[in-house]
Amino acid sequence: MALKVAGAQVNLTVGDIAGNEELIAEAMERATAAHADVLLLPELAIPGYPPEDLVLRRDFVEANITALRRLASQSGEMTTVVGFLDFASGRGIGADDAQPRGVANAAAVLADGEVTGVYHKVLLPNYGVFDEDRYFVVGTDPDRLWEIGGVPVGVSVCEDIWVADGPPSLQAQRGAKVLLNINASPFHRGKAAEREEMLASRARADGASVVYLNLVGGQDELVFDGASVVIGPDGRVLHRSPQFEEDFFVVDVPTGADEETTPGTIAPLLAPTEEVYRALCTGLADYCRKNGFDSVVIGLSGGIDSAMTATIAADALGPGSVWGLAMPSRFSSQHSIDDARALTANLGIRFDVIPIDGVFSAHLEALAGVFTDTEFGIAEENLQARARGATLMAVSNKHGPMVLATGNKSEMAVGYATLYGDMVGGYSILKDVFKGLVYELARWRNKDGEVIPQNTIDKAPSAELKPEQRDSDSLPPYEVLDAILERYIENDMGLAEIVADGYDPEVVLGVARLVDRSEYKRRQAAPGVKITTKAFGKDRRLPITNRYRPSIP
Repeated sequence: MALKVAGAQVNLTVGDIAGNEELIAEAMERATAAHADVLLLPELAIPGYPPEDLVLRRDFVEANITALRRLASQSGEMTTVVGFLDFASGRGIGADDAQPRGVANAAAVLADGEVTGVYHKVLLPNYGVFDEDRYFVVGTDPDRLWEIGGVPVGVSVCEDIWVADGPPSLQAQRGAKVLLNINASPFHRGKAAEREEMLASRARADGASVVYLNLVGGQDELVFDGASVVIGPDGRVLHRSPQFEEDFFVVDVPTGADEETTPGTIAPLLAPTEEVYRALCTGLADYCRKNGFDSVVIGLSGGIDSAMTATIAADALGPGSVWGLAMPSRFSSQHSIDDARALTANLGIRFDVIPIDGVFSAHLEALAGVFTDTEFGIAEENLQARARGATLMAVSNKHGPMVLATGNKSEMAVGYATLYGDMVGGYSILKDVFKGLVYELARWRNKDGEVIPQNTIDKAPSAELKPEQRDSDSLPPYEVLDAILERYIENDMGLAEIVADGYDPEVVLGVARLVDRSEYKRRQAAPGVKITTKAFGKDRRLPITNRYRPSIP
């Protein structure tokens, strides 16, 4: 017989225990009305994911347990599986002793007005953005089973199913016919397809159906793409929720390999470029909404990065919530202002021109005594960027919009950005997006009609901080730079390995030196959406004070 499983792929907020509880209760009512046998909700749904050092506060853990008890009291015949923080003493929720033995990443099983059981996550990831060994105690009951709707099922949490012989496999060996796995699995490019392939292999190997329920939405730098799936014992996808959207589904899940079932809704996985674009929009929209920002302001240079940032912001927040400022200096070209104006007209966002040459001149005059007998150089160039940063912050302070930084990953990697200038901002959409991908995103966004002016896409990139300046004056061509950066940063390749891939040794060494000496800048950068396997910040962590410099033998 089939097990009727409901899933609530919801967008939750860290620390909003009351708001999360309300969303969970609504899902319970909806699943009960649909006559589901069991409802799944995401990993750590009650406290929100990832709660980070909030886990260390006993009052926070107790508040989430109190919410769980209220939810349990509302449960009926239908079973609910929901993620929460549990004190690790014993097997029941909470702890009677004054000093409980740590905290567990837990899944509660609710039914008939009670918490009928608790599962503690066994496999704690401690790589990339994950620090679960810092916070959680390892679960000790990996093969426990529950009977739901007359069917033996296994319950597990996220990482537990990523290992071939993990808890779900042990549960299947004990007779589980359906494996229920709740998740908060952060997005990176291509992960949904990788994840689904892994789950299909688990289902086939274990001879059991797998229900994988994922979180959706943005939390600081992380984005969760949803794409919850139900997979039959033969590895066939029976349901797939859409990416980057909330979803509620009910699926009849087979409990035997020979059982006939009718597939539910199978939303298509997004194409690679659209997937990234949707992730960026989701990250920005939720960062603003969850932190109380209702509008943003962006410095528009007429270049591709600021144009892409403004376009994503308009799509994510609505044109009425986006304000673009052109801030020309004596080195700004007319076509840059024209391109910025054309972009804002296409997007329907507010646009103002605030010249900063007077501010720049005042700075030069004030510094004349200490700049005597020196040539125009990086100090004068950066003064213009900092005048723009101060202007954006003044508008933010006066009118309230959050400043969006516009730098991309290629620039941030090599330090091609000005502290307290173009790095100013509360959020940085393109922080994890290489320059080449910025262009790819722009072409994708223009596929149904020009939004980003073609001239912005076609012209040579320039900071326009001195006469006839081009990015190529200081950096290798971006297609070369990006390829080297991907190898050096994301793949942790040595310089000799990169050279062996066909890149010029002097260029490779120069890029590596720029990356290594720019760590202090990146440490002061705004947070931004993670879309790769190794984003700056939580993913890639290097000391600022670091004398190790790789070389080429």
